[in-house]
Amino acid sequence: MALEIATIAVIGGGTMGSGIAALAAAAGRKVLILEIDKVNAEKARQRALATAATPEERARLESLITIGTSADDLPLIAEADWICEAITEDLAAKRQLFARIEPLRREGSVASTNTSGIPLRDITAGLPERLRQDIVVTHFFNPVRMMRLLELIPGSETRPAVLDSFVRFGREVLGKGIVHAKDTVNFIGNRIGCFWMLSGLHKAKPYLTEGLSQERIDALMGTPVGLPSTGLYGLIDLIGLDVMDHVGRNLALNLPDDDPGRSFARFPETEQALLERGQLGRKSGGGFYRILKQEDGSKSKEVFDLFNQAWRPATSVSLAAHHAEAPSLVFGDDIEGRFTWDLLVGTLLYAADLIPEIADDLVNVDRAMRWGFAWQRGPFELLDHLGPSRIIARLEAVGQPLPRMLATLKATGAESFYQAGTYLGTDGEYHPVPAE
Repeated sequence: MALEIATIAVIGGGTMGSGIAALAAAAGRKVLILEIDKVNAEKARQRALATAATPEERARLESLITIGTSADDLPLIAEADWICEAITEDLAAKRQLFARIEPLRREGSVASTNTSGIPLRDITAGLPERLRQDIVVTHFFNPVRMMRLLELIPGSETRPAVLDSFVRFGREVLGKGIVHAKDTVNFIGNRIGCFWMLSGLHKAKPYLTEGLSQERIDALMGTPVGLPSTGLYGLIDLIGLDVMDHVGRNLALNLPDDDPGRSFARFPETEQALLERGQLGRKSGGGFYRILKQEDGSKSKEVFDLFNQAWRPATSVSLAAHHAEAPSLVFGDDIEGRFTWDLLVGTLLYAADLIPEIADDLVNVDRAMRWGFAWQRGPFELLDHLGPSRIIARLEAVGQPLPRMLATLKATGAESFYQAGTYLGTDGEYHPVPAE
């Protein structure tokens, strides 16, 4: 029987923790935020209140959110139905915190960790059985109140009723799109999205030497293929090179030995130099791009040219008509087409080889990328748009092995992963697409 969640304790009030607190309070739930000290607790509360759209909503959130410190007030979690850990992405710190939480947690409550990539099995290893049965990963995406995606990842011992409680609460109360992921490094969205970004930094190098500018790469990796207009370099600027470096280090440690992402996990030399001198992106005033304010009050945009390793004025990009649609772009034999095949299709092929490792079906993968990374089409929807038979033929022409799901599709003799409200399963059969 699913648990009714009426009270929530959020431990850690940073960007994610305060966002989760605000989301729960906006849904009418009582929320306790615990931080390391009173100053940080109040800052967390103010961050949560700042998400309100109106003064009336702010007042409502204020009436539902209380604060305390993890040093003095941790016993208060005994009153919570759901205890959500949202502290720093540090395995040892999370394990230490859950060791403190478990003796205080009342029977019948549930717990979660809001990690973006640390396997749950590593967090709970050796901790009490009761915790291992009552915990899941609740991976919200930032900004929490705006992003639709909520990845739910149970552990091997998580009770089905606990997972069911989070599914129902996340969908019906918090209004999230639920994606079921497996307990693998970086789960679904970040596993594929970070492969696209990190491999993009590496794969772009030869094209930069051939004259393909960073601005054009970003234009190609945006609207024409149904990805956000930030493109590759613009998105990493938004996220921060320091965050991407942290993600890459986690991947380097935890990816399977035979995973193609291992060779891209660490920054290329030039990007590593940017990181080391604090050129982190928007948060530092500039990364790959920067905005300069002129004396007359106008603004100009500059790009850090990775080939020449110097700032220069950013140029506007106008793509040719045949580059405006993904299929004609991807199968083109010009430099733009070759790059798009290399990076975009390379990412789709990576995704097609990850089922059933990271998810049981392709629907969860597609939803994760649409809801978490704002792709207009998920990887398998995009493969359908491009034409799987054309991709298979091209791979076979050069002797490249087919990824699992493309091989499964070929074996069926079908032309697409989705057909009339059904999707292709790993068993080679078509199944009804579950409701969102």
